[in-house]
Amino acid sequence: MHTLQPHWTRRLLAALAVVASVFAVTTVVAPAADAAVHTSCTQTRCSAASSANSTWRSKGYPGSRGWYSWPNGQCNFAGGTFQNREGQLPSGHSYQEFDVYPRACNASRDAYRIVVDRTTGYVYFSPDHYANFYRL
Repeated sequence: MHTLQPHWTRRLLAALAVVASVFAVTTVVAPAADAAVHTSCTQTRCSAASSANSTWRSKGYPGSRGWYSWPNGQCNFAGGTFQNREGQLPSGHSYQEFDVYPRACNASRDAYRIVVDRTTGYVYFSPDHYANFYRL
């Protein structure tokens, strides 16, 4: 069995890092644990996420976790701090999470969230409860 010499290993790793960084710059905001973080929102529910973001923004992105009044007599849930425990989004930032779809107060929640990066102001949509992120 042939083993790579240390200088070849370093060259190979450097080449792979360059390829990975080029790929990441063109399609992904930051490396993620098992999630993808896309620079734009291409999902069918992006318009609903943008609409929810507009409403949450008009409410000042409340910092307290809980149910908030929503247009048409419904409610929507602000989840408070998003911890970014898996490190999908840039580290060292402060995040808040909000539900996308309104419903009756105290109803079961679904998997659709927006996450606001309080450090940069970027807003991300996660259609699958933090498995993937799409920047709005």
